Amino acid sequence: MFDAPVETWYLWVGLAVASTAAVGLAATLPRSPPPDAASAAETVDSVAASAHPTTGVHPLSADAVRVGPYRIWLRDGGVTGHATFAYGPVTPVRRDTALWDVLRGAPPESVFGTPTDFRQVAADARDRTPAWRSHDELTARRVTWEGVDVTLVG
Repeated sequence: MFDAPVETWYLWVGLAVASTAAVGLAATLPRSPPPDAASAAETVDSVAASAHPTTGVHPLSADAVRVGPYRIWLRDGGVTGHATFAYGPVTPVRRDTALWDVLRGAPPESVFGTPTDFRQVAADARDRTPAWRSHDELTARRVTWEGVDVTLVG
């Protein structure tokens, strides 16, 4: 009367498999929340939406950053957070380029020969595939020069 049904061993095998899968899933979950990419995107958006040329700096608490024309990604300890710019496209800037000098405060007319050159270099920078870079802070600068209006981010 109190004997175990024949299917009991199937139940235990199934329970063991389900438990193993649950432990494996729990072990792969990130231990910390993703970096706050939304606040960095808000800084860029506030600069891009400004009616006047302006500069904004946002400290980063991530190992690496990747900036594209419409999106930013932050990576910290293998966990990635991302956010979309409301006022895109922006122009991602690499170190040691002419755009980097403009991002750091140089007037575009002192770096580029003509506004057309400035427009072309900015368009080429937007067309590059975004790459991961290590930075302590994110700088955004809105620059206007004779009809060329760009938001530089690096």
